Amino acid sequence: MRQRRFGKTDLNLSVFSLGTMRCLASPQTNRQTIEQAIALGINHLETARGYGQSENYLGQALQDLAIPRQQIHLTTKLSPTPDPQQMSQWIDQSLSRLQVEYIDCLALHGINTWEHLNWVTNPDGCLSAIQTAIKQGKIKHLGFSTHGSLDLILAAIKTDLFEFVNLHYYYFFQRNHPAIALAQEKDLGIFIISPADKGGRLYTPPAKLVELSFPFTPLELNYRFLLSDRRITTLSIGAANPDELTTPLQVADADYPLTTSEKEVCKRLKQHLETSLTTDLCSQCYRCLPCPESINIPEILRLRNLTVAYEMQDYGQYRYGMLENAGHWFPGKKGNRCTDCGDCLPRCPEQLNIPTLLRDTHQRLKGKKRRRLWSE
Repeated sequence: MRQRRFGKTDLNLSVFSLGTMRCLASPQTNRQTIEQAIALGINHLETARGYGQSENYLGQALQDLAIPRQQIHLTTKLSPTPDPQQMSQWIDQSLSRLQVEYIDCLALHGINTWEHLNWVTNPDGCLSAIQTAIKQGKIKHLGFSTHGSLDLILAAIKTDLFEFVNLHYYYFFQRNHPAIALAQEKDLGIFIISPADKGGRLYTPPAKLVELSFPFTPLELNYRFLLSDRRITTLSIGAANPDELTTPLQVADADYPLTTSEKEVCKRLKQHLETSLTTDLCSQCYRCLPCPESINIPEILRLRNLTVAYEMQDYGQYRYGMLENAGHWFPGKKGNRCTDCGDCLPRCPEQLNIPTLLRDTHQRLKGKKRRRLWSE
């Protein structure tokens, strides 16, 4: 499998990483998934304190498999906190659960709000504990993961405190492109979060999207879109079992520029989006914000774009259902909270009837409530 330099960490990571949030069915399944991932060339394993028993399972699997420590790179994630003593305790607990003497990469898990960033930049906050752990050799490199706004991500990168960033960026969500550019300028490693699932539930695509993506699968096209970007180091695979590694890793060596055929499919997808939405197409400029009711207007209209153009209703319901249920991990209110105040209307360059589109999206995607896979 191809490897790329993870920014200023100077670690060489496989272009796919195993995220262990989902392989929690049993310690045996976890061990089998990790063993298969390593056999297929993955050298970067990622977990988090908040992923249930993930750290424990991963640590035991590495012991059972007798994997040489230098053969793999470990990332775990700990939430930002204003309490340095708590951070110090969490670091020691993660080391104990993982059964290792050091963690290659510690990511502050979810710098999603300005308060979170302030906790990190405050001299009396958790950074002091992390810096102590780095001096002690417990942590090698510091980065952050984020589900926050683009402005917040850019601000976090500009602090120059971090060596890598985990963020959302996919074919169907390119809002964070400026963050990718700035991270590369700052020589940060770039880790893409869950491109198959958060990128559109592309492992079970709707028939319309399959048709438009032919001769490629939607999942393959998204992976190629990301792998062709040399600024990106590695993509997460959240495999729940060894079998789920097979399809993604078929493109593990396909890190060359997009081919003419792939570019033509991307052009076809774009044209279909425009002709399907016509005067209702949201361009994702974000000028409609802020909303007095805290409605996440751009994301709701992005989900509407995908539902109308590509019939991605299953994905739309999945993401829309997280609004008002996932806190700072997916902030904002749903479309039915609109009061027709009209604040957003003069700011929209497309002159969209935003209140009507919000209500329409709510009817399309309100679905049933879903439980998050993990929590903290």
